[in-house]
Amino acid sequence: MEFNYDVIVIGAGHAGCEAAAAAANLGSKTCLITMDMNKIAQMSCNPAVGGIAKGQIVREIDALGGFTGLVTDRTAIQFRLLNRSKGPAMWSPRAQCDRNKFIWAWREVLENTPNLHIWQDTVRQLLVEDGEVRGVLTVWGVTFRAKCVVLTAGTFLNGLMHIGRVMLPGGRISEPAAYELTESIARHGIEYGRMKTGTPVRIDGRSVHYEDMEAQDGENDFHKFSFLDTGIRPLPQLPCWSCFTNEAVHEVLRKGLPDSPLFNGQIQSIGPRYCPSIETKIVTFPDKPQHQLFLEPEGESTQEYYLNGFSSSLPMDIQIAALKQIPAFRDLVIYRPGYAIEYDYFDPTQLKHTLESKKVKNFFLAGQVNGTTGYEEAAGQGIIAGINAHINCHGGEPFTLGRDEAYIGVLIDDLVTKGVDEPYRMFTSRAEYRILLRMDDADMRLTEKSWKLGLATEERHALLESKREAIGRIVDFTRTSSIKPALINGFLETLGTTPLRQGCKLVDLISRPQVTLKNMAECIPAFQRELDRLTDRKEEIIEAAEILLKYEGYIGRERIIADKLARLESIKIKGRFDYNSLQSLSTEARQKLTKIDPETIAQASRIPGVSPSDINVLLLLCGR
Repeated sequence: MEFNYDVIVIGAGHAGCEAAAAAANLGSKTCLITMDMNKIAQMSCNPAVGGIAKGQIVREIDALGGFTGLVTDRTAIQFRLLNRSKGPAMWSPRAQCDRNKFIWAWREVLENTPNLHIWQDTVRQLLVEDGEVRGVLTVWGVTFRAKCVVLTAGTFLNGLMHIGRVMLPGGRISEPAAYELTESIARHGIEYGRMKTGTPVRIDGRSVHYEDMEAQDGENDFHKFSFLDTGIRPLPQLPCWSCFTNEAVHEVLRKGLPDSPLFNGQIQSIGPRYCPSIETKIVTFPDKPQHQLFLEPEGESTQEYYLNGFSSSLPMDIQIAALKQIPAFRDLVIYRPGYAIEYDYFDPTQLKHTLESKKVKNFFLAGQVNGTTGYEEAAGQGIIAGINAHINCHGGEPFTLGRDEAYIGVLIDDLVTKGVDEPYRMFTSRAEYRILLRMDDADMRLTEKSWKLGLATEERHALLESKREAIGRIVDFTRTSSIKPALINGFLETLGTTPLRQGCKLVDLISRPQVTLKNMAECIPAFQRELDRLTDRKEEIIEAAEILLKYEGYIGRERIIADKLARLESIKIKGRFDYNSLQSLSTEARQKLTKIDPETIAQASRIPGVSPSDINVLLLLCGR
């Protein structure tokens, strides 16, 4: 049997869902192939979306017209805005979700997307002719012909799970691995390797002594993930809980180290540095007496809880015995132990910034197969791969995002320029232009681009325009309106800030940390009337305007720096030089430049091992 499509997406994880939805909504006839339709967008690890830098990525996906933010808002059972004590460049939304409702919300989106079909099967072979992808072949013997193929197989490629000395093949607990596909791809010159990740024990909440834990409640203000006007959190909001390990726990864990796959040589691949297993923590930090753990609900009505901070592949009896040394878990009952999993990934330096393979035309890769970890990083890659797969089918300019435009741009540039030697996780520190990549203005940065592309809807674009106009009114009012000392000094003194000696513009007052637009409006009736004109998304608009006013200087300076460096982005060098023949370059630079073949001087400057002197040589050869 044979079917024909424009775009085939392999795997219905977070990358695959965004890729398939994007390609289909842009007009490509798309087929999403998944092993299990009941596990679409499965949260394989913790049932949470967002976090430091990751929350910004989800807001960017939403601004582009993706669905991760919308699904999260619909299924959130706790929401928090992290880093509130820091500046807005660091604010990051995070939500606990109902794991099962998250799956069904995504499935509802996909099953009602025009041009998108879902097929339950396993792909075992990539079909390639003359260096160009032609489709895929499944284990059921079905051939899918396509103009483009997007691979988003997560941890399923030759997946191998570890619990102590027990090894079981699989892509996820109780789910089969995908075999033959890696080898089918490697035949076309695409290099691959192995990585490792892990997940913690799942606990029966009825066995927990919550009185020995500290509750962590969520927040119920206006913040959410989607910029669409969808209301706030329809599900009941539940607490998370925290506690700590202790020396008794660590002693039990140490006894299990000889049987740990991480330390007995059973696991050879590298795991995520920034999400280490509990056994790695006690070995790396032997003098630390305790490690914090977070008990997170898996859903609105289930008793299953996820123990964040206790990822492990130790034997299950060791895991249970160790946890029972914690007072809150003295009567512990679990649903299953934690485990580690090894899987195949492909070197992302073999990709273009569109996430198309440099080796096989019209073959795209996104998500953990590119060496990343995290739902958000996967989904961000997925939407870019889906957009560009559609473009390759129907024509148009490649769609990419710069490092000064989005965390997604930072993520993809890091992958294709620097590669990975461990699972890549996004942090705010990876972005040079954090103040330009705030969570509050992702729509301002990206929705116009997506609307012109045809992905963002008219509704989304209209909301952006109304928000931009409302923010502009507020900013203009503060810049053109003055206030006299007699009218404001009493208010300033109650805030503990210096009174005015002479009149000033309102914009000069808002720069003070103690002054906000809301509290300033309380003593300036004309300004209060201006804010009262806002009826929809009032808090969101006021917050965005206040950030622009308070951080205007920082934003302006960072924009100037970004624009200066953009000069290097405009100098194209791909295919221009035979780097091996340029003896004025260092040996390492010749090797790295040949391997990656950067698009621009700017990308070349970000390749590890390419020095400033090497860049000067290239600039001279370019006549700059």
